[in-house]
Amino acid sequence: MDMAGGVAMASMTDPDRIWTEAAGRLRAEIGEGPFSSYIAPSAVRVDGAGQLVLVTPTAYARDWVRKNALRRMNELWLGLDGLSRRLDVRCRAEMSSTPPASAVSAARGELAAVMPMPRPTVGPVADGARAVRAAGLQDRLTFDSFVEGQGNAFALAIARQAAGWADGHFNPIFFCGPYGYGKTHLLNAIAWEAQRLRPDARVVYLTAERFLSTFVRAMQDRSTAAFKDSLRSADMLLIDDVQFVGGKASTQEELLSTLTVLIEDGKRIILSADRPPMALTEVEPRLRSHLASGLTCPVEPADRLLKLAVARNRLAALARLGVVSGDVQPEVLEHLVDRTPGSMRELEGAVNTLAAVAGARLSALTVDEAQVLLGAALRGGPERRITVDEIQKTVAEHFNMKQADLLSERRTRSVARPRQIAMWLCKQHTTRSYPDIGRRFGGRDHTTVLHGVRKIEELMPQDDQIARDVEALTRKLRG
Repeated sequence: MDMAGGVAMASMTDPDRIWTEAAGRLRAEIGEGPFSSYIAPSAVRVDGAGQLVLVTPTAYARDWVRKNALRRMNELWLGLDGLSRRLDVRCRAEMSSTPPASAVSAARGELAAVMPMPRPTVGPVADGARAVRAAGLQDRLTFDSFVEGQGNAFALAIARQAAGWADGHFNPIFFCGPYGYGKTHLLNAIAWEAQRLRPDARVVYLTAERFLSTFVRAMQDRSTAAFKDSLRSADMLLIDDVQFVGGKASTQEELLSTLTVLIEDGKRIILSADRPPMALTEVEPRLRSHLASGLTCPVEPADRLLKLAVARNRLAALARLGVVSGDVQPEVLEHLVDRTPGSMRELEGAVNTLAAVAGARLSALTVDEAQVLLGAALRGGPERRITVDEIQKTVAEHFNMKQADLLSERRTRSVARPRQIAMWLCKQHTTRSYPDIGRRFGGRDHTTVLHGVRKIEELMPQDDQIARDVEALTRKLRG
């Protein structure tokens, strides 16, 4: 095979390149919201048997991809892959940390026949702004673009303090909260600002997934010493989504050793996860203890006011790029926010969609026109009046209970959790206020409803079963 043919064949068989192309096409087809929620956090890997696998962070995301996107993903993949391989999908918990050596060798042999195996990328150590950028940070995720609200004010203050290299007693700093509410934004912002203030400092930013994959590759290629040096020479180490190292003994041991060395040397450590350190039950106890030994900063789900502010901020950024012109009418923005009850990433995706379809017409757009233009892109889809009574009946039927149980004084979990889910659905799919919803649930106080709504928002990213229940109930209510 000549050199040109080898390069062409490599571009047709490199899983990373194929995935980049296929994912770009899939994003355009399914929309920014679903793509950001279920596809973007996933990555293509080769399992011990040489099978290509899309690895999702949760079982819920795996089930969603399998049901809604896997068939189309394979159509796109087969159209690009010179080896005509197919993709499977599994959640991270189903993937072992290190494939058997024989299987790795077999997989390597299959690929080596058509392309050279790349050497591992060892630690994105930053020697300046260009190196930080190469580490996977996003340009727009800075402190200037972060919108402050009641749920994230404390975390933002701590992030600014960390970015300023301020002397303090907290190490590591651990940001925790549901997926999609700003943890990654804060870590990106810290890295950018820390590097700006100290250009000669070594700032290392990693996702836990990249930490895992790079470490496994280093072990396979017997280059662990270089991997360790690249991290332990850092002045500031930032690791995002650290919950993904759970269940992988060798990787946890390496992370624990790295944290221990850096803390002893007085270096800064910034981490994030979807839960507080001691709630990471899949993580080894000694590592949990180290993660919890500094300062834990919660990043809470956004309230409606913060979501409106984020939507306005995103539209302002798009206006500066010339994508839209004029100010959106307040009722249109409120409609968009109320019909996008998920994470901030989903909200930004919905705003992007609105901007793309409206363009220069944005300022003249009415609520009805926005609904028609966006159609199914909004989570609420076509408008249909859903009543509190209908929600209560649907929830009661789903959980095999009586509607009267939801209105009763019973507080057992088997009743309280469905009641909270019903309250959350009422807030998302009706125009009822908290006090009005409380009255419809046996005369409860509005604070009880508010607590129930926030509890479900908190649990959905963490509990696959609750997420599935909410999704199933939403489909039923929309007919």
